[in-house]
Amino acid sequence: MATTTDPVPDAPSLGEAAGAPAEARPGNGRVRVPSRFPYRTISMGTIGSVLLLLGALGAGGVLIRDPVIGTGPLSWIRYGHGQMLANAVLYAGFGLLMWAWVRLGRYMLAGRIGTRPILIAAACWMGPLLVSPPLFTRDVFSYLGQGAQLLHGLDPYAHGPAELEILPNIVQNVHPVWQTTPAPYGPLFLLVAKGVVALTGDNVIAGVIVTRLVLLLGLGAMVWAMPRLVRHLGGKLPVAMWLAVASPMTVIHLVGGPHNDLMMLGFLTVGLVAALERKHAVAIALVTLGMLIKPTAAVALPFLVWVWANHLPGENRLRNFLKAGAASVGIFAVVFVLGTWVSLGSFNLGWVTGLQAPTLVTNWLNFPTGIGQVVYTLVHLVINVPESPFVTVARALAMLTLAVFGVRQWWKSRFGGNEAIFRAAMTLLATAILAPPTLPWYLTWGFVVAAAFPWRRRHLAIVVGVAIFLVMAYYPTGEQALYDWWFVAVTIGCGVYAAASLLRPDPLGLIGAWRRQTGAAEASVEQGGQVSRS
Repeated sequence: MATTTDPVPDAPSLGEAAGAPAEARPGNGRVRVPSRFPYRTISMGTIGSVLLLLGALGAGGVLIRDPVIGTGPLSWIRYGHGQMLANAVLYAGFGLLMWAWVRLGRYMLAGRIGTRPILIAAACWMGPLLVSPPLFTRDVFSYLGQGAQLLHGLDPYAHGPAELEILPNIVQNVHPVWQTTPAPYGPLFLLVAKGVVALTGDNVIAGVIVTRLVLLLGLGAMVWAMPRLVRHLGGKLPVAMWLAVASPMTVIHLVGGPHNDLMMLGFLTVGLVAALERKHAVAIALVTLGMLIKPTAAVALPFLVWVWANHLPGENRLRNFLKAGAASVGIFAVVFVLGTWVSLGSFNLGWVTGLQAPTLVTNWLNFPTGIGQVVYTLVHLVINVPESPFVTVARALAMLTLAVFGVRQWWKSRFGGNEAIFRAAMTLLATAILAPPTLPWYLTWGFVVAAAFPWRRRHLAIVVGVAIFLVMAYYPTGEQALYDWWFVAVTIGCGVYAAASLLRPDPLGLIGAWRRQTGAAEASVEQGGQVSRS
């Protein structure tokens, strides 16, 4: 039986990945290496997750008044050298978790493990984070604040949590930027947040844990949908699960965060399965519900019209499109109106204008914002001007570009099928990159859907590098790290090394050199002992 160590260079492989070159596929003379369950790799990631939990107690999204640590004997981990130690522990855990994910990816690509170990690994890595303080974000406190507003009769689309006069523990932990900002989330999610606060009250720790548990329903829906998506879209299930479920983007951002994108993705993926299996009314309804969690899901709806139209009998394409379009609009309208009414108790469309709230976030991770800031910096060398006009113009041009790109992708999807789903995924990715703001976990919108398609190994390596960069783009406290240029350089270096490690174990030869040096030293000591005995 093979061990769980990395394969040697001439180790057999079943291919680079889904979509690998023919010479790397079965039938080329290579033989599959027998494998056993990757206990050590899963254990490594689990230890890393536990370290993330421990480090987060001092360096994560900690509470202003913590009833657990507070001013007690452990409070030192939140100040000075104690906080530095907490950060060191947290990033050590992050490193172990990333290393384990890359190792797991190598075993998967070598055909040494299937889907089951990947899912078990993901579950083990997520487990400790279910009770962790928020990691790399404080958004969950905003969720609780907005749910508290709805629970106590204050319109979250007209007021910020700061205006809530009760539940002080929840209100004071909302990030200052969002204290006076209306909610940008769909009404169905606010209903979910309202239910969480109704259950946990002013206990913020319980609120965070229950929010994670509720959002896991979205993860469960993703796990259910992914095998069916893979069957339709031609990918490989282990690759899809490794990308969509075991990825640090899911484990750390969506679960460790946590973020309501996880629930939206559950509705989206199940809706896509329903569309491909010709249950089109169900598909439109589910994706509309996803939109009522987070409005981004609406991007996929026009593409589902083409899928429906191409499943209708008859040769008149225009007539089929009109039929599918009319039915889709009707179903959307009913679900949208009823969902909003049930969630809010009225047909309150204030959440549509609330979508402007996230544009307050400005950083160069959003491509047009970065372009605007670069142009401003160059102009500012010559003349003293404000930055905002440059960013505003760049964002407006990017939105125009996104609109053109989206319409083009939609038109190219007119033959329906897998092509429409693929172009929907690309449009979701483009939306995350071009529409302000771009937050790291937004890229999961497209990545999760794209995971079900065939992948080449070098493309997976790029995803590894991007995923690691996107997790480290923010500090564990939830503040952005994108203008700490030394930190950014280290982050990019870690991402590049991890990407290379997926393609080739120990790409710089550091571990091999250390082993050779250690072996030479041991041989020298042994030889010296033999001489002395003689």
